[in-house]
Amino acid sequence: MDFKEIKELIRVFDKSELNKLKVKEGEFEVAMQKGFEGNTVVTTSAPIAAAPVAAAPIAAPVAATPAVESVPAAISGDTINSPMVGTFYASPSPEASAFVKEGDTVKKGQTLCILEAMKIMNEVEAEFDCKIVKILAEDGKPVEYDMPIFAVEKL
Repeated sequence: MDFKEIKELIRVFDKSELNKLKVKEGEFEVAMQKGFEGNTVVTTSAPIAAAPVAAAPIAAPVAATPAVESVPAAISGDTINSPMVGTFYASPSPEASAFVKEGDTVKKGQTLCILEAMKIMNEVEAEFDCKIVKILAEDGKPVEYDMPIFAVEKL
């Protein structure tokens, strides 16, 4: 990836509603995360591309987003993880009841929540029969890729 492509990627990322983006191409890797007040943090790991990226006007690295910090570090047992970066919604609309509650037993294929990514609502379905032990994500809050969103007990 050359400097021009990186600059364009940063521009598109800044205009998007994504909070985090990671791109890997061969040995080159770039990760971007929107910090506080709309600043974008860019980190790279490639000897060739590191110098041009450093020349681009970027913000200083910031701490991880609060959504990631609010999830317990060690979750024992089985979890259902977020398949994408997006906003977690427990119900189909603000007035509707949640798809599932803690203690509910769900069947394979049953909708558990909605993840909104780039104005597209994506239903997350149970991949197996299970009991919802704990809902780990907060309604209306961002979730990261592969972040545990439900602690479950397989049936």
